[in-house]
Amino acid sequence: MNAARTLGLFILTALAEIAGCYLPWLWLRAGKSPLLLLPAAASLAVFVWLLTLHPAAAGRTYAAYGGVYVAVALLWLWAVDGQRPTGTDALGAAVALLGMAIIILGARR
Repeated sequence: MNAARTLGLFILTALAEIAGCYLPWLWLRAGKSPLLLLPAAASLAVFVWLLTLHPAAAGRTYAAYGGVYVAVALLWLWAVDGQRPTGTDALGAAVALLGMAIIILGARR
């Protein structure tokens, strides 16, 4: 699997996980309907399925995925929560993505 496809798959995986966790958060913290648990469960099931599509060993996939998750979560913060990430948020995401790249690209050798 090439690097662009791997990154795209990681991004989709992160969006599925974040949505699956955000919907129960809306129910518990924002007083929204408990019916949100149904799409949340579906989203988390998609998240798990997407993780299985990565060709790397499970542990390596999970480790590398963490870096992408950090960056996508900060984009979610901006797009959904309406809070612009800070400079330190961006720096942390860059470090996490660098770690992800080292893990994935190093495994290809």
